[in-house]
Amino acid sequence: MNRDNRRRFQGGLLGRGSRLLTLAALLGGLVAGPAILSFPATAQAPAIADLSDTARVVARVNGAEITVGDIIQSAQSLPAQYQQQLPIIFPALVEREIDMRLLASAGRAQGLADDATVKQVVAAAELAAIRQIYMEQKLEAGITDAGLKAAYETYLTENPAEEEAKARHILLKQEAEAKAVIDELDGGADFATLAKEKSTGPSAPRGGDLGYFTAGTMVPEFSEAAFALEPGSYTKEPVKSQFGWHVILVEDKRVAAQPSFEEVEPQLRQQLSQEIIADLTAALRQEADVEVLAPAPSEEGAAATEAEGETKPKAE
Repeated sequence: MNRDNRRRFQGGLLGRGSRLLTLAALLGGLVAGPAILSFPATAQAPAIADLSDTARVVARVNGAEITVGDIIQSAQSLPAQYQQQLPIIFPALVEREIDMRLLASAGRAQGLADDATVKQVVAAAELAAIRQIYMEQKLEAGITDAGLKAAYETYLTENPAEEEAKARHILLKQEAEAKAVIDELDGGADFATLAKEKSTGPSAPRGGDLGYFTAGTMVPEFSEAAFALEPGSYTKEPVKSQFGWHVILVEDKRVAAQPSFEEVEPQLRQQLSQEIIADLTAALRQEADVEVLAPAPSEEGAAATEAEGETKPKAE
């Protein structure tokens, strides 16, 4: 690629906006050492719409093939928003993979495969990969449809359906003001109209409408008064809370529907995963010869640490 073509190529990438500039910084961070993202003097990789053919060869470096699958794998460490845009950023990822292959080949030619630091990093990566695949296999075998359904039934039992109330309120600063509002309601005044005119709360423009809520979502004084009312009735005495004096009208009550299996399935999968890994590691510890050599902190050391912490200013 001559200088003019290369400038047009780089200009085209920059023309995509700040997303690729940010991508450059992110991809550069995947390499130990200086953050590098250059676009070498080679033909630009084509944009790609279909990533399903992972065996498709998209580039060669000194005869070694780079496939769609290689590019997808290299993108796994990117933030989710970039992984969702792989077809768009695919050309930049290909060029980046070419750079990485060239750098690795140069290092191997220099004999770094036998370097002690490289061997240490490779050993750590191997350990992490083995651990990850082992856990994935155990989770795949351990999380079954039957197990998820059983966990869902347990969830429903432990989280029973709650009653909800639909209410309006008028919030006032003084008890006397709240009593005056109750007198107006006793005289036939419209609750929503009074709320718009007199309430100091943020729901005033909506006529005091709070929608449906469960008891635990409101301060105790408010909830106790609201759930004691029958639908269509209002409090005959002002209700005091930390926010002021409330006059409450309950319009409806219902039992909230429990979440569907689909809604809580991700949560259940996470819960089962944690339980499986916890049980697995506990069993492995029982079978293993584990010796912890790091000494426990002495009482004197713990006391000194605590005293040191007390001398530090508290966060505001």
